Amino acid sequence: MDWNIPLWILQAVMALAFLVTGYSHSIGYERSKTNSRLVWMQALPATFVRAVGVLTIAGAIGLILPELTSIASWLTPLAALMLALLMACAIAFHLTRREFPHMAVNATLGVLATAIAYGRFVV
Repeated sequence: MDWNIPLWILQAVMALAFLVTGYSHSIGYERSKTNSRLVWMQALPATFVRAVGVLTIAGAIGLILPELTSIASWLTPLAALMLALLMACAIAFHLTRREFPHMAVNATLGVLATAIAYGRFVV
């Protein structure tokens, strides 16, 4: 089976998910004071949350652009691995706060990012 098309679909969906997440982290710190789903942001410095947001957006771009342009295509699976690592760190953070729904989302995103990395490195 040719895995290229399913990988592209997964990459597009994941890039969109990480773009939305990164955008939310980049500008959502002030909103976290009034949004009960974002209350965890208050446990971290605003600069750190914004930096994570920017890194997440860069990772989302890295899931698509290198493979799409065929320029340094090795960056796509590397971006996927780094996003999976970021999700592992997010799981550890949410575990300390016992925020299990957030952990489930992070675990799902991490597994899918790992699948992209494996698909682009190996398949």
